[in-house]
Amino acid sequence: MSTKRWQIYPTLTPEAQKELSNYPPFFRQILFNRGYATQKSSKVFLAEIPSPEHDPFLIHGIEEATNRILFALEKKQSISVYGDYDVDGVTATALLTLFLKSVGGSVTGYIPNRFDEGYSLNKEAITNLHEQGTDLIITVDCGVRSIEEVDYANTLGIDIIISDHHHPGNELPRAFAVIDPKQSDDSYPEKNLAGVGLAYKISSAISQRLNSRQYRAADYLDLVALGTVSDLAPLVGENRSLVRDGIDLLRRTNRQGLYSLMKVCGINPEKVNASNIGYSIGPRLNAAGRLNSALAAYNLLISDDLNEVSKIAQDLDYQNKQRQEITIKIQEKAEKLAIEYEPNPLLLFAADKSFNPGVVGLAASKLAEEFYRPAIVAHIGDKYSRGSCRSIPEFHITEALDQCKDILEHHGGHAAAAGFTVKNENLPELRKRLSEIASSQLNKIDLLPTINADLEIKLSELTPDLLPYLDKLQPTGYGNPQAKFLCRGLQPIYHRQVGRDGNHLKLKVSDGWITYDAIAFNQGYWHEHMPKYIDIIFTFEINEYQGRKNLQLNIKDLKSSNSNL
Repeated sequence: MSTKRWQIYPTLTPEAQKELSNYPPFFRQILFNRGYATQKSSKVFLAEIPSPEHDPFLIHGIEEATNRILFALEKKQSISVYGDYDVDGVTATALLTLFLKSVGGSVTGYIPNRFDEGYSLNKEAITNLHEQGTDLIITVDCGVRSIEEVDYANTLGIDIIISDHHHPGNELPRAFAVIDPKQSDDSYPEKNLAGVGLAYKISSAISQRLNSRQYRAADYLDLVALGTVSDLAPLVGENRSLVRDGIDLLRRTNRQGLYSLMKVCGINPEKVNASNIGYSIGPRLNAAGRLNSALAAYNLLISDDLNEVSKIAQDLDYQNKQRQEITIKIQEKAEKLAIEYEPNPLLLFAADKSFNPGVVGLAASKLAEEFYRPAIVAHIGDKYSRGSCRSIPEFHITEALDQCKDILEHHGGHAAAAGFTVKNENLPELRKRLSEIASSQLNKIDLLPTINADLEIKLSELTPDLLPYLDKLQPTGYGNPQAKFLCRGLQPIYHRQVGRDGNHLKLKVSDGWITYDAIAFNQGYWHEHMPKYIDIIFTFEINEYQGRKNLQLNIKDLKSSNSNL
């Protein structure tokens, strides 16, 4: 049975009805649901009128950073771009490294090894970079909480520019410049740029100063699209514009590595979209840093050697399959450990020596999704435990970690995802405190995931004419979901389980007049006890399989028709 709470958006206002009258009624409601109630705002959202980018120099710290980088370029100083090992960090490292090389910089990319060095800046890496002659380190997607590490770099005479999009702590690093739109004194309009988005903004600022059409930051928007979508940055505002333009570049990519990776994924580059990035390309790029070293993904993005990138693409595909198998095993064991500790938990917490530290975040994500509870999965090392946290909208996980900072070595993240390092002897106390914080905040809340339908519709109203309008919503993803419809009282006239383990459900539904094919992923369990009549929330799409196309309902949730919303 469905365990989701169904909601339908309120009907649009008469004022919005009038403002959006140049669109069909169903599309007016969809636009209104996304916060676009005027003609101008809807036209900007749909790219019917241009949406100019915000001036990068509005970002606090970018003026100082640009001046320092230009000085380094002029004096031929050695620059290191220091990134993170996820897709956002890897694409940001590749973008800024490639751009600075294009303007004549002496620059190398550096990505720490997750297993040997951990997240963000570390003193050993700074020492090594110093010995190699580095004059300037620019962080991307990390560093805003690296207080001691920046102080150490200062003692060595290395300037550091921090660019990060994670929530800062109470104290900022004493760096040459700190670029983070989430700083309290930053007035930049877009607060949700990914790390790669900030790397792009730094490149844009340098390009402006150089005042030459030869150096175009926009040539790297394909990397911005990859990192932004993979990092689940909301696809609204400036992010949406950058991703949309980046996907256009991906569809005609001249990067050999990306072309090879898309082929390995079975993606036609001309049809790549945000969904392909999130479910196929991104996980393969991430697999390198989760199981071994993210340098493989980085090299894929910067290399022009066809033989090299073809091999890397194949390796990433294989590593992704390994990652999937490892994730399932960790998820199963983590669930067992968490339930043994607390049978009815408001926060799931599991730590074990056997957990692969590169995959604990994925296992935590699966648990949070399955149980609709904050979930923490940690690897216990010799002296320290390193954990990944995934949360739900009702619980800000980084703020919860902030309340435990006195027993943590490092921590940071967002409202929905975070990470930490803790001494092993403090691990039980951390679990106790986080469980108490979760209990105090969540014990009076009916914790159920909510699925929103844009509007209720009759099956007969679903025609191919709707599809061009739905396509205007692209790129869709986090913060800008696909349009979802609600139909009631449908008869499932045929249904069967599909997929390797029968996890999915293939069916035909009818209202007595018209019949549609439908697919319900991860809902194969309905086959054994299918109601006579059902209500469904779904997306409307074209399914293409073996060269054949047909209209299809992609069912996100279903209930017996006698259920209440």
